[in-house]
Amino acid sequence: MITTTLITHPIPLTKLIHSSLSADLHHAHALSIFLHLHNPSLHLCNSMLRAFSTSQHPSTTLSLYKHLHRLGLSPDHFTFPFALKVCAEMPDRTTGRCIHSRVVKTGYQFDAYVNATLVRMYACCGDVECARSLFDAEKDPNVVAWTTMIAGYVANGRACEAIALFKEMVEMGITPNEITMVHVLGACAHARDLETGRWVHARTRSMGRCNVVLGTALVDMYARCGSLRIAREVFDEMRERNQVTWNVMISGYNQYEKFDDVFRMFRGMCEAGLRPDKVTLLSLLGACGGNGDLSLGQGVHGYVEKVNGGCWSDEELGTSLLDMYIKSGDTESAVKVFRGLKRRDVVAWTSMIVGLAMNGDGKKAVKMFKEMSNEGVRPDGVAFVGVMSACSHAGMVDEGRKLFDSMQTVYGVRPEVEHYGCMVDLLSRAGRLQEAEGLLKMMPMAPSMQIWGAMLSGCESYGEVQVAERVRDQLAEFDPGGSGVYVLLSNLYAGAGRWVGAEGVRELMWRRGVKKNLGLSSLQLKGP
Repeated sequence: MITTTLITHPIPLTKLIHSSLSADLHHAHALSIFLHLHNPSLHLCNSMLRAFSTSQHPSTTLSLYKHLHRLGLSPDHFTFPFALKVCAEMPDRTTGRCIHSRVVKTGYQFDAYVNATLVRMYACCGDVECARSLFDAEKDPNVVAWTTMIAGYVANGRACEAIALFKEMVEMGITPNEITMVHVLGACAHARDLETGRWVHARTRSMGRCNVVLGTALVDMYARCGSLRIAREVFDEMRERNQVTWNVMISGYNQYEKFDDVFRMFRGMCEAGLRPDKVTLLSLLGACGGNGDLSLGQGVHGYVEKVNGGCWSDEELGTSLLDMYIKSGDTESAVKVFRGLKRRDVVAWTSMIVGLAMNGDGKKAVKMFKEMSNEGVRPDGVAFVGVMSACSHAGMVDEGRKLFDSMQTVYGVRPEVEHYGCMVDLLSRAGRLQEAEGLLKMMPMAPSMQIWGAMLSGCESYGEVQVAERVRDQLAEFDPGGSGVYVLLSNLYAGAGRWVGAEGVRELMWRRGVKKNLGLSSLQLKGP
């Protein structure tokens, strides 16, 4: 009744809508009233678009945009950016292209703000080439346009192009703002471009201001480039630090295996009154697994269960926890965590299979692989490397061969050099050297040094001189100046009582200028 009465008086109804939009909880009420209006103004439509583009229901923005057309209203330079913002965040390239077409028809493609949102939309949807063509079409792009394109490159993992564009921007005399600096530092971190990162740092000093976001980006750049000392200096100089700042410093220490510093930084974070979040916990678990500190890892596990209500609801956290137990040698706890995961994806299964193989539980690893397959989870290449390595160390030759043969025929996984390496190692360890040599000849790619090395080790174990002679020249190509191959072959000849052959190897070493490494010789004579 109230709405019906107000329809004939649009001014109070418009005020009511604006009032409802000021509170997030009343957006639905505002929408209900708005849809009853027969002739809303474009200004009111834009207000609705702006409110819903930042709400918990951004897709409603696109519905409102379509409603605007049904009303016969022509969008302006305020309308398009709100709709394009939502297309970028969803992302929805199809709708974005339709809006782009409308932009061209209405002549707003020359509006700097509209064009910047078009660039961002295409970049967020993964179409960097289209974004760049729009950027290049601008006659005089401002700092917002340059920053948007740089950010688009960074978001799509094209860090080098982002850095190149930034340098072009500076050469053109465009002064970068703090947002530009943050994106460029992200590109430097990704590309490990310490030189450009230092230049940006010097530029921020000359600007005389560095907020928490820019400071955090600097810490992250230095940490990921391996300059942990400077990263820490920047961190210590910051007047304000947030959760992300602490996390990037902790992650940097963890990345470069400075595990003691990880734990010290974590304690400092807690003393600063900040609670660890998921990112913090992932770094802590990585550090615990890295230095084999099982007791500390168990402490982190207990903290997760107490504060977060258990790690089982979070896939990544649960997988990281079982990885920590695996690296610490506690496969029993790893299996418990694995069984407790709500959803076990291929990463979790593979971590468990590889972990069991690493810890010498070959039979359990194979059993786990079969269980994964039975549950409908398709193994990837890493899972096959894990289970075949397990077969190799457990002496399960026939099982390993069966798994290798099933890779492409059953699971659609093409064997790579690592898988052939596992099979050669498996067959060589079992003394099936002729079969291993046959597999080498069938490989669609060139065998690696490790594969030839596995063959030669098998030859030494079983005294197979003839196969070793054929392997020798292949392996020597990888390291013509190395003495390991020759020493191993000399040992083979000596072990078989073929002293003339052993002397021939030493003569060959002399002719090729290979110097004997006494340490390696001693090691090989003692056996693996």
